[in-house]
Amino acid sequence: MQFDELRRREFITLIGGAAAAWPLAAQAQQAEHMRRIGLLMGWPESDAEARSERAAFIQELRKLGWTDGRNLRTDTRWANPADPESMHRFAKELVALQPDLILSQSTPATAALLQRRAPSPSFSGLLPIRSAAASS
Repeated sequence: MQFDELRRREFITLIGGAAAAWPLAAQAQQAEHMRRIGLLMGWPESDAEARSERAAFIQELRKLGWTDGRNLRTDTRWANPADPESMHRFAKELVALQPDLILSQSTPATAALLQRRAPSPSFSGLLPIRSAAASS
């Protein structure tokens, strides 16, 4: 047996062993549950102050180890306060996503969410809803 042939076999054995371990490594990386937060912003997306508040919230979450796309998914809906129908439509969308937490940013947004939070047949508990408007 030549030296090159021996090295090739060692290489193939090494690659085969690594390939067999890939599923185990993938399972270990996926063990962390991705949490979901729904944000109902009571202002249009063009509102600079509302965008800044959302960005500050995301930044604080990042400081606490929550990264969007890694262990957290954030679903944001921007509702114009002059269009109450959009507020209710977006509240319904967010509740249907069944996030771990829904955060509202204005009193009308909180009211729309509270009207929509009745449990569905596939969801047995009430959604936790927190309002920045109610605490300020």
